[in-house]
Amino acid sequence: MDAPVAANVLGTIGAICWSVQLIPQTVINYRRHNATGLQPTMMMMWAWAGVPLGVYNVVKNSNTALQVQPQILTFLKLKWSVLRALAVVVPIALFMGGLEAALIIALRISHSRDVQWPITLMAILSAILLAAGVLGHYWDIYVHRTVRGICLIFVGIDAAGDAISLVSVLFQPEMDVLGLIIYGTEFVLRLGVFACGGYFNLVPWMHAKIKKKTSSRPNTVPLSPSRCSQSSAPAAAMALHNLPSSTCVFRTPSVEIWTARARTGPRRSNTDGVGDEPSAGG
Repeated sequence: MDAPVAANVLGTIGAICWSVQLIPQTVINYRRHNATGLQPTMMMMWAWAGVPLGVYNVVKNSNTALQVQPQILTFLKLKWSVLRALAVVVPIALFMGGLEAALIIALRISHSRDVQWPITLMAILSAILLAAGVLGHYWDIYVHRTVRGICLIFVGIDAAGDAISLVSVLFQPEMDVLGLIIYGTEFVLRLGVFACGGYFNLVPWMHAKIKKKTSSRPNTVPLSPSRCSQSSAPAAAMALHNLPSSTCVFRTPSVEIWTARARTGPRRSNTDGVGDEPSAGG
């Protein structure tokens, strides 16, 4: 499907997603002051995956946005502290940049001579490195039975970048099967992380919320007329503790008067000699 404008627009959106994807993850790491659960091997694998992916997209003359994406991927995945950046990241980044430039020159020569296996190797290598980075997180999920340390917003933005880049490949002048495999593999693996998050994190959280809501409801059990007296109420179900008869669903004025006098002392007859015992009708 030859639509260069659509391919560049979609590729640019994908590059933007890959540029901002680490912002929510960085915020979470800053707030909790650690990066527990966020696999460092995943970041390093992704950084190295940007080298062959960049070589592949440049040599295949993909749209400009797809050529820029791998450079963003490599740069952002090498974010460390200042001292580490000066001591480790800068030399690694320079080495990766030089290696990528050398490979682009070499593979352009081989591509002009109709030698296809080097460019195919770059595509396969980038797909393997991208997948290996995510699979390291799958191992952490398997060991701890939860999705920990990784922000699902970060995963969602990254998956969106993969999906948009995947569609961008479809609008290229020629069908790029290897490009579809690269972005498609990453997209499927990201969806798997979402599925694990739903199973190990979301479902137990919903069960806990439902259980808490159910347990917070008052335990009101309607009492039958035979349970109105304190002596017949089961102690395990409800302890009345000499409560007035208004706790019973059947309530009459004479019963309330009788109960109140029973608390103050023995029943006494009135001056007319009529007892205060409530009538059978209540």
